[in-house]
Amino acid sequence: MIIRTKAPRQLALDEPIRHESGHKRPKSRRDFLAAGLTTGPAVVGGTTLLSLFANPRKAFAALSDDLDQLRGACGIATQGAGRIPFIAFDLAGGANLNGSEALIGGQGGALDFLSTAGYAKLGLPGDQLPQSPNAASPTNNFINTSFGLPWHSDGAMLRGMLEKASPATQALTNGAVIAARSENDTANNPHNPLYGLVKAGADGSLLTLIGSRTSDSGGNSMAPASMIDLGARPTKVDRASDVTGLVDTGQLGQLFPDSADTIGVLEAIARISGGAGSSASGKLGAVNMGTRDAAIKEAVRCGYIKSADLVDRFGTPATLNPDLDPLIVDQAGSPGTGIFTAAEYANDAEFRKAAAVMKMVVNGFAGAGTIAMGGYDYHGQGRATGEVRNLRAGRCIGACLEYARRVGVPLMVYVFSDGSLNANGTMDTTVDGRGKFMWASDNQSTAASIMLVFNPGRRATLLDGAGGYPAARHQQIGYFTADGSVATTSHPGANAVNLLVEVVILNYLALHGLQGQLATFLGTTGLPMGQIDQWTAFSPICNGVITSPV
Repeated sequence: MIIRTKAPRQLALDEPIRHESGHKRPKSRRDFLAAGLTTGPAVVGGTTLLSLFANPRKAFAALSDDLDQLRGACGIATQGAGRIPFIAFDLAGGANLNGSEALIGGQGGALDFLSTAGYAKLGLPGDQLPQSPNAASPTNNFINTSFGLPWHSDGAMLRGMLEKASPATQALTNGAVIAARSENDTANNPHNPLYGLVKAGADGSLLTLIGSRTSDSGGNSMAPASMIDLGARPTKVDRASDVTGLVDTGQLGQLFPDSADTIGVLEAIARISGGAGSSASGKLGAVNMGTRDAAIKEAVRCGYIKSADLVDRFGTPATLNPDLDPLIVDQAGSPGTGIFTAAEYANDAEFRKAAAVMKMVVNGFAGAGTIAMGGYDYHGQGRATGEVRNLRAGRCIGACLEYARRVGVPLMVYVFSDGSLNANGTMDTTVDGRGKFMWASDNQSTAASIMLVFNPGRRATLLDGAGGYPAARHQQIGYFTADGSVATTSHPGANAVNLLVEVVILNYLALHGLQGQLATFLGTTGLPMGQIDQWTAFSPICNGVITSPV
């Protein structure tokens, strides 16, 4: 029976959630993030060189523009490690990600429809089931495949993604959904895959990992303990100042109006310093005191080269600063060029957070990043509160995909939350409630995660027949029972979050054609290697490393 009643007061987009019952008082940072009570830097420095100049003219006399060769001699990466950039969206609190959002179904895939009661549990009334007649749709139903993955056409995340991702981006994006339970309202879900990606080869030219929170995972949920390497702990990045603060080119970088002059001086000193690979003997190169001396000279020389490299790549503020990137935000005098308007960028910290992370990851400055967004513990707040928060998450997801297209590189996006929730039969008839059922309580049995892959050369192709599964089953890893619950035996990660993470890393490696090396990269795996084709969504989009768009 459908009950129509007045919805609870809709919370403002950034208003904290205060549950009156059924929840403990927030104590940890994770609790505050889930309730929206908080919104979720290392420094790479250049050498200060003024005191080291004995003969500036001699330095300039040795000037060469051969910085690329010098970079190679000192092992400096100018881009990422050749792996596909990866951004994780960690929605704290137990968000709705499926049924009312990405479609999920039975053993036949997303369009193997659940029962009416199953969809009601996932928030959909009978007149908004995926297969229900919908005269407003060209397909006369509530199914949208603009991003490859079947989605409920009125899904709030979908609407946000469609706002920020152009039709060209949509046509080059595909996705898959993973049916998997995770615990509600706990920091103990080992949900975050970033350390596993490092084991799989992800890296950046400035930093290995970044995250919008100062936690070991960079997000809300923790990472699997077996994968954690604190030497790769994510650097906190959630605003432009975090990004620009990563690089300090030293006082020398401030003395010359043209960064080419700074680079020349640094490179020249490197040559004067001598050492292996240097074409100048120089002061330090004139004396040979054995291997220790050679090592000291090489360290000094490479220190100057690394400083020159920093000035060359990051001496211009717009290189790192998302606020100044016209592809991200409209600049003065050029409205309409950015993904975000100047007004919405200025007024929404979550947009600025997403921009800072995507600027670093998509450009290869960091190998992977987590964007933690708070306030997704929205059950008991009607339907409208969750809709507007999912809408904003969708805008941020769409922005990341759109930025990848504008830069011209592939991107994998992973969306997850700690637990999930279920609806009751009470309809929210407010404008933002959209006539859907209100979210009633936490429910881990309805949880799922989403993978999206953008590829600038062509839309990623689903496997078809691999492991005995048709394409529809590769687009849906695992499945739901008809009553709207995860079938916990449908794949190894369906009831084990640590194995869910391994499924995600498996799919990341598969995009590079390296899925068979999962156990080698991780050191061990709980996934039966003889069955991994069953849990792999896409054919490779590159051969091992990214060298150019494919």
